[in-house]
Amino acid sequence: MKQFVIAATLVAGVTLAGVALAQTPAQKPPPPPEPKAAAPTQTADKPAPPRARRSTAAQGENTPGTHEAPKAQPTTSEEPSAPGAMVLGTVRLPKGVKVDGKDIAAGSYQVRLTADEAKPDARGASEKLERWVEFVKGGSVVGREVVSIVPAAEAKLVQKDTPPPSGGAKVETLKGGDYVRVWFNKAGNYYLVHLPNS
Repeated sequence: MKQFVIAATLVAGVTLAGVALAQTPAQKPPPPPEPKAAAPTQTADKPAPPRARRSTAAQGENTPGTHEAPKAQPTTSEEPSAPGAMVLGTVRLPKGVKVDGKDIAAGSYQVRLTADEAKPDARGASEKLERWVEFVKGGSVVGREVVSIVPAAEAKLVQKDTPPPSGGAKVETLKGGDYVRVWFNKAGNYYLVHLPNS
């Protein structure tokens, strides 16, 4: 009888377990893990350099192998224009100076701007603004020298000393005493002549 009770208990337990298992909803197996991207290897003392992104839209006409020549740049300033021949004024030189390599004595001189560009002696940014002036005494030209013309639009950019009054002139010995500067202010333009002492 004991055997029958044990057998009945086992059958009942198995049956109950089967019923409980049948009532449990079926579970889906877990999804397989996604593959991980390989981490870049880095050394302890050197971090990996950042990756440069390349955009074909940003490259535009500069795509390697397609660019032929530099693009034309817009002009940033107009070509300066210089006035024609005219009398700049009369100056008094306090001491003898050299004009185009020739000695001229102290005294008063009329200074005339010529239409001749100072080629090949022009040293400025524009040959049109490097011209010849004539020093005239008693109706005769005693010497010629290069004058640098500073247009009115650029005068404030280069002006350090007090300029002569409008329509006037200024003669001054420069620092070191080796040169005399003759400076005219005519219609807002500056005319600068540098003469070595004789």
